[in-house]
Amino acid sequence: MSSGHRVSRGVAAIACALGLLCGASRANEIDPATLALLRDLKPLTDDLARYRYLAAAVHKLPEDQRLVARQLLATTESELGLYTQALRDFPIDTRKNYNDPLPAPGAWQAVDAAAAIAHMAEGRKLVLINEAHHDPHTRALTLALLPRMRAAGFNYFAVEALGDEDADMARRGYPLLTSGSEYLHEPLYGELVRRALQLGFVVVPYEADTSSTAVRESGQAKNLYKRVFAEHPDARLFVHAGYAHIDKAKGRLGKAAPMAAELARLSGIEPLSIEQTQFREANPRVPHAAYDQLIASYKPSGPVVLERRADAAPAAGTAPASPYWSANPDLHDISVILPPDSHTAKEATATATYAQVGDLLLPYLAGVDEGQRPDWLGLGGERLPFEIGSELCDKTYPCLVEAFHAKENDQAVPADRFAFLHSGVRSALYLFPGDYRVRVRDADGKVLGERTVTVGK
Repeated sequence: MSSGHRVSRGVAAIACALGLLCGASRANEIDPATLALLRDLKPLTDDLARYRYLAAAVHKLPEDQRLVARQLLATTESELGLYTQALRDFPIDTRKNYNDPLPAPGAWQAVDAAAAIAHMAEGRKLVLINEAHHDPHTRALTLALLPRMRAAGFNYFAVEALGDEDADMARRGYPLLTSGSEYLHEPLYGELVRRALQLGFVVVPYEADTSSTAVRESGQAKNLYKRVFAEHPDARLFVHAGYAHIDKAKGRLGKAAPMAAELARLSGIEPLSIEQTQFREANPRVPHAAYDQLIASYKPSGPVVLERRADAAPAAGTAPASPYWSANPDLHDISVILPPDSHTAKEATATATYAQVGDLLLPYLAGVDEGQRPDWLGLGGERLPFEIGSELCDKTYPCLVEAFHAKENDQAVPADRFAFLHSGVRSALYLFPGDYRVRVRDADGKVLGERTVTVGK
């Protein structure tokens, strides 16, 4: 994979964490301890091996130099199916505080986000939606949108995590672990690509040089323009990107123009921008009054947007207003509110402590069932739980249990996976009905067991 488009796991995370939180855009602004950690991490290509390294390394860094390491740890945990742990280990609230008056239920109503976005996408040529890289809950809505967008005539789907050199992916019909950055190793991210290919989208990689925030944003925009609109003027493009890449104007990235703004400038196409990282839960819960008030007012059970009630619409003759609420209309058109996990209240009261496992100090939540996974993993009943337990690890920890689609090879992005860190834990993989190979391995790649299973037939 070419250096220009191969997504560096460490560099991508730095661009996310420091570009958004600290405004840093050059490697020389990163502390030496973090650079040393990234250097040591680079040769560790296996997710479980990276987790084992990061879980130990993060505690050796000074408190004020743990930001990137904690995001790397959390993102790796999400790639291993440890979603609750990922929110715990990177609890820094990257969501912009919202201090303006909140939309009142008397004037607004919560409606299904996928249906509303598909409605707003009618007649559009460019729609962008964002994610928080360590929180795959922000991928579930995109997955629900894919069939709606395809039915509406969108024919190109671009995802940030893909690299350039997997020329056989479209023919094969599914991504490999080597098809892009480590973000793609997370099962729901892999499912985005798999589902897009099944639906007939042309899946487009677009990553660019990450030497600075501005260069990366403009490079991504140029790649999308050249690979889609320059060659296919009638194309309709759906983009899934991280954080502020989808912003329509400068702001969250400092002086750098975001990718969406640059792509609009190059193509002359007005984008529809969907923000879903601002109003989501954190764990342990941190004070965020706007999110808590919105949840209390609208009680969402799935991703929702707020639609202006008919009797609250602007009077005739006044300037038209969007039917859907945006927390920052200058940057994005629609704000999505993600529901809290029903298990969060219990998890939020827990204290993170650490247990010695061999030569590792591994985190766990005291008094909490570590095998409990978020309720959104069922995707509204589309995926079914397949029970697993730590006894599969044969007393080897940490170990990884993965389910692969029966017709896909062992290098495919798994359908789901879960890492057991300790004995005595019960959990579940969440799988679409079908046939699978369930494989168990340790952090050194040794296979501890494998069997075929059928789910929901």
